[in-house]
Amino acid sequence: MSATELQAHRARTRPERLALLARLLGAPTDAVDERSLATVLEAEPASDRVWLVLAVLRGELPTAPEVTAWRRRVRLDGAGALLALRPARRLRRRAVRVVEGGVVVDVHHTVRTDLETGIQRVVVGVMKQWTAADRAMTIVGWTPDNRALEHLGERWQEARDSARRPRSAHDTVVPWRSTYVLPELAVEETRLDRLQALAQSGAGECSVVGYDCVPLTVPETAGGGMPGAFARNLATVAWFDRVATISEAAAVEYRGWSAMVAAAGITAPRIASVLLADEPVPAGGDAVELQELVRPDHPLVLCVGSHEPRKNHLAVLHAAELAWSEGHDFDLLFVGGNAWNSTRFLDRLAELQRQGRPVRSLLRVDDVTLAALYRRAAFSVFPSLNEGYGLPIVESLALGTPVITSAFGSMREIATAGCVLVDPRDDRAIAAAIGGLLTDDVRRERLAGEARERGIRSWEAYADELWSFMVNGGHVDGRPQSSSGVS
Repeated sequence: MSATELQAHRARTRPERLALLARLLGAPTDAVDERSLATVLEAEPASDRVWLVLAVLRGELPTAPEVTAWRRRVRLDGAGALLALRPARRLRRRAVRVVEGGVVVDVHHTVRTDLETGIQRVVVGVMKQWTAADRAMTIVGWTPDNRALEHLGERWQEARDSARRPRSAHDTVVPWRSTYVLPELAVEETRLDRLQALAQSGAGECSVVGYDCVPLTVPETAGGGMPGAFARNLATVAWFDRVATISEAAAVEYRGWSAMVAAAGITAPRIASVLLADEPVPAGGDAVELQELVRPDHPLVLCVGSHEPRKNHLAVLHAAELAWSEGHDFDLLFVGGNAWNSTRFLDRLAELQRQGRPVRSLLRVDDVTLAALYRRAAFSVFPSLNEGYGLPIVESLALGTPVITSAFGSMREIATAGCVLVDPRDDRAIAAAIGGLLTDDVRRERLAGEARERGIRSWEAYADELWSFMVNGGHVDGRPQSSSGVS
């Protein structure tokens, strides 16, 4: 969608909102009144039209049951009551901005947090590239009650700065005949209720990035109420037009789910895998001192990722203990945080530290330090039980460091070179792989060479392909996956 097709209409007062609706719905605009608008609506109270009137007059997005109820009321009693609606008190000072024929990108979570989960790193990488490419987009977040979209800007840094200002200063946003793009995971019920109405009403097209279906495939490894929240997310995504998964393995999961949607009489979204970027972590120009983190002249085994059960870090600890008991001398370093249900891991880590084992965990490091750790490591370990992608694998490989990872799913898919594949549920297999790479210098160097020769997919290429599919519905050219280069 080109910038020339985009029109942004702004209205604050009630007469301005009625005039805007008249223009968008094709009512006479020379002398706008409620009666002329009512005539247009009563002639065709379609879902998208009723949705638009509710959104513009109230300043917040309606739910699907609200749209249905008002359509029925218009058919029975006319459109007078619908056109008499006004914004809630908390929104009366805000103007409404209708984005017609544009692209609306929702980064509500990412723009307001300093957390660096895999999803947020993807969103930031994509938004920086779309900004650099001068993509025509309207960046939005949500009001505190998750009932209205609010305008944050047209460029990523502008949106970051805007998110720090008082929210009452932001216009509310209504997408109309636009493409709504969701590059992050939404799980708030109130937010999802409104997104479902947007997609279901036909007011525009909707696209989402699909990271994984872990809360469905291995719900025992998902936190708290996430399985239920994710099921609610899928109930909304079922009405979307496109899902761009970050790997073919994730696409397999989403296609399995989409096959069930037909039983509810819903046309499932188009699903395509758009493989993530795998550029190296920015290394910086200055040398990083690592003496305080690892012992000099000892091999380093690095494990990057949050400590949630799915990441299988308890198995890594046990495998390392087996390797230490066999006489291998190495440092084990975990980098990652933002964990839930990690008590058993943290307790076991503390116990091993009391025993004098060379193991520690860092909550967070900057990119320069992380790159230095990858380069310092003899190899990294990532035996996750399920992933939509596995960023630590490609980060390690991009810097020439071999990886021990799981022999299935997205991990097997992206482990095309420089990797040792194991059964992550077999502690002894992980321990054997660790011991093998520590003692076999030739094999380790061969894998490191394969990693260095591996092709790199840039963030620019990923962001361009993602835009082509999510916004334009373009064809996705998947990269062929080689079966060589793993052992």
